[in-house]
This record gives sequence, structure tokens and C-alpha cells, in this order.
Amino acid sequence: MERPTLSVAVITKNEADRVGQLLKSAQFANEILVVDSGSTDHTRDLCRSSGAIVLEHPWMGYTAQKQIALERAAADWVLSLDADEVVSAGLAQEICTVIGNAPPDVGGFSMPRLSYYLGRWIRHGGWYPDRKVRLVRKGQGRWVGEALHEKLVVDGRLIQLSQPILHYVYRDISDQLATIDRFSGIAASERGRASGLYVLAGLGHAIGKFAECYLWKMGFMDGWAGLVIAMNSAWYVFLKHAKAWEMSLDENHSTRH
Repeated sequence: MERPTLSVAVITKNEADRVGQLLKSAQFANEILVVDSGSTDHTRDLCRSSGAIVLEHPWMGYTAQKQIALERAAADWVLSLDADEVVSAGLAQEICTVIGNAPPDVGGFSMPRLSYYLGRWIRHGGWYPDRKVRLVRKGQGRWVGEALHEKLVVDGRLIQLSQPILHYVYRDISDQLATIDRFSGIAASERGRASGLYVLAGLGHAIGKFAECYLWKMGFMDGWAGLVIAMNSAWYVFLKHAKAWEMSLDENHSTRH
């Protein structure tokens, strides 16, 4: 009986400074497929030089873009990754073992994700184990969800793996703040216009988020990095409330004119 094949599917845009780690970690796969959405750096050249198949496709949103990569992958099993992720050596070995022995009713596998930020691996504050479904049998998985909430849904039984994806989550604090700014805007658009009371509620939710991340989920165990993460998590919560209120100001301004 032939051994099952594996594709690693990745979406990229201007990831030349960090996709190299992923490409190196994915060399155990039979195929690395990259769907790029208009990189202006040398992401595509770097991927091709590492043996990846590179397809170019206009950006359609996270869910649709990841679905395209999933559908274009050619192997029996597909591991979907982001450009800031790395397959740990233990996970690579575990994947090779499980896909060779997976019963027919198994449609996919989940694995923990361990994030590296501000000089350390983050194991508290709600960041770990951050389990993700990423490995699916070809034809038995699909990406669903809107905007920031995409997830891989599997047809068939799901099994948990023990070894982690390594996640190099932000380049630095400025990168995290830029991401918070972008994602809070998307979240506010999904929520729609809100009153000033919503901002007040956002303050309460932000305080609760800090307490959750730093105290209840023991973010303080991650040192100063844990404090930064808890503060920025609270800021994100407040900002998405404030931006929803701001949208109502834009509406009022348009009405007056």
C-alpha cells in the first residue's frame, strides 16, 4: 500500500522576511503550495527557490484565499499554515506517522499552537494551547467564516495531535498595534454603528479582558511580555467598541450636510 502524500498550503503577501522559516520546516512534505496575493517584495521568488509551487490570485479575504489554497493542493492530506507559522520537528514526525495510519473515518487533525513574542514562548494569558484544526484529508475539509473568524471545518472524525505549530505572531509591538488597529476596524464594521453607551460598555469589557488575560489565565507568568499582551488585548476590545461608535458620528455628519 502506497504511503499517503502531504501538501503544505500557505497564503502570502509580502512575507519575505519570515516565510523562509516556514518553507524550511515544510520540506518533509511532498508539495508546498503558496497562493500569493500580489506581493511586492521577493516572497514569490523565495518560495519558488525553496521548491514551492506558487500561484498568484487576487486577495479575496482570509476564508476564500485559504479555501483556494486548500482546493489547489494535490496531495492526499493538506496542512494549512500561515506565513508566520513553522512546523516543529516533533509535529512533522507526528504528522508523517498519523497520516500513514489514519482510519478511513478520520477526516482531520488538530494541534496546539505555541506563539513566540517579545523574546519568549508565551504559555499563558489564553495564548496556549490555542488548538487549531489545520490538517485535513483532501476533499474532507473546507474553510468557513467571515473576516477574522475563519476556521477549517472537517467532514469525519477529528483527532488531536500533541506536538505544536510554532507561531511567530508579531514582528514587534508596533506590528501588534498595527494589527489591532486593522482588526478592530473590521470587527467594528461587522458590529455596525453604535451609541456612546457602547463605548462605556467597551471600557468595562476591556477591564474584564485585562483581568482575564493577566490574572485568571495567568499572563503574569509570562513576565513583562504577559503584561504587554494583556494591555494590548484590553486595548483591542475597547478600540472595536469605540470605532463602532465613531461610525455613528460619520452618519450624523453626513445627515447634517
